[in-house]
Amino acid sequence: MASLRFRRDPCGFICLLLTYFSVFYADYVVIQYVVIPAYSESVWCSLHGVVFNLILLLLLACHAKAVFSDPGMVPLPETAIDFSDLRSQSRMNERGCEGWTVCSRCETYRPPRAHHCRVCQRCIRRMDHHCPWINNCVGELNQKYFIQFLFYTGLASLYSMVLVVSAWVWRIRSEREGAAEGDGEEEEAPSKHLIVAHYIILLVESVLFGVFVMVIFYDQLVSIITDETPLEQMKNRLMKDRPSSSSQHQPHTHTHTRKPRIPLLREVFGRGSMLLWLLPLHSTPPSAGGISYSALPDYDV
Repeated sequence: MASLRFRRDPCGFICLLLTYFSVFYADYVVIQYVVIPAYSESVWCSLHGVVFNLILLLLLACHAKAVFSDPGMVPLPETAIDFSDLRSQSRMNERGCEGWTVCSRCETYRPPRAHHCRVCQRCIRRMDHHCPWINNCVGELNQKYFIQFLFYTGLASLYSMVLVVSAWVWRIRSEREGAAEGDGEEEEAPSKHLIVAHYIILLVESVLFGVFVMVIFYDQLVSIITDETPLEQMKNRLMKDRPSSSSQHQPHTHTHTRKPRIPLLREVFGRGSMLLWLLPLHSTPPSAGGISYSALPDYDV
């Protein structure tokens, strides 16, 4: 499914390439121009190299899971569906499909809290948004991997900034000590400018990506603990802004009971140990007690 969406969304494919290029460039600069020159004579060289690459490995694993995992696409019927006798809310409720709606684009029924994505051209269960950086929707089944990707991206950005600043300070001190001892460094001038350029580029990249992903990371956590996706928040604001007189004529919208924060987080990250929340491991989808869309309505074909 993900490979098909590459051709449909060129912007998503470009963002994927930019993501991988930024990750490998950061790894190259940190290892080649930061860790090895500054810490080559101590055990910190190996330690920083292993830890930084482990973070990048988890980042790429979470990103791959977010890209290639099904976000929660509503299955399409194999044959055409007759909506003529099922459009009324009362008839839908009789069939045990309260809160289900009809998607005119997919021409199928969709469960509560599902929305249509114009890029994927499918309805996504508990859709958060379509993210070009993973060339996929963020939905019920891959939101965990997307949040993990944001977390490790922010962690890698912070780690690289600390390493670059420390290496820069070490280089300035080394140059001062070398100047005091009268060592000539004219031959190293070109490489010095190249190293400084790499430092500046990596710092800018780390700051931009770090701030960007941390804002989205915070927004994702807020949407989970408030049990409202951005689309639902926008819809609720629009409903509140409408005059009370006109709202009486609006169709009934599906509401859901909010639960405590920890159960809501477990619905996304899994019901195992919280330490496993940091790993891109498969977790069971919401089941009894959570938001379940396993039952499809009785289609009349």
